[in-house]
Amino acid sequence: MNAANQATTDGYLLGGRVRYTQPATGFRSGIEPVLLAASIPARPHDRVLEAGTGAGAALLCLNARVAGLETVGVEIDPGLARLAAANAQANGCDSMTIVAGHIETVAIAGPFDHAMANPPYHAPGGTDSPDPARETAKRGSADLIQTWIGRLGASLRDRGSLTLILPAGMVPAGLAAMAACHTPCTTIVPLWPKAGRPAKLVLLRGIKVGRTPMRLMPGLVLHQPNGAFTESAQAILRDGQGLTIDR
Repeated sequence: MNAANQATTDGYLLGGRVRYTQPATGFRSGIEPVLLAASIPARPHDRVLEAGTGAGAALLCLNARVAGLETVGVEIDPGLARLAAANAQANGCDSMTIVAGHIETVAIAGPFDHAMANPPYHAPGGTDSPDPARETAKRGSADLIQTWIGRLGASLRDRGSLTLILPAGMVPAGLAAMAACHTPCTTIVPLWPKAGRPAKLVLLRGIKVGRTPMRLMPGLVLHQPNGAFTESAQAILRDGQGLTIDR
């Protein structure tokens, strides 16, 4: 149990390098935040903003890979925000700040070198989740995606990077929103569940006021035919290796 008597589970990310407490039920982290964090081209002393940080998985993994960052996570759910702050303390991430509030309206002291998000993506007309926290975390729309991306893009310095992990069906909305906030997409990276299968998830990278033509990269195959992670995926998820998507 955490301080607010919320049922939680204790575990690890990156093969034990990161201690991670998260809710026992409702919204629980998958591999998406770990892959997102691995793709951020951050260097020591950079400033990084995340929208929808949850219990902090992506920022924790990014801080484990790159030392000396200043990171800020914005989370709408107060309970998850408290968990993220506790996780930061447990992992010695003294320069990781968690802000409880809506990314659309919360005060953010920019500019940032990098911004990232795994935005809510469940369609508005879909079946509601029986868990209110999971419903809030996952229910999205094209308008909400545009608002999130617009705020993240506005927070960046010129030539700063914006990285998103989205379901394939939300890519058109993501591309349009990135262009609208002057952070056009320069890189698309499919995440294939298995070789020869359609990609369910896609990484998008944009550069603030960038002029690089958009490129479709080879992508990453996540699973072998038997369901085990590929060596390339294991290097990221277990060993903490970065995922270079720009070349």
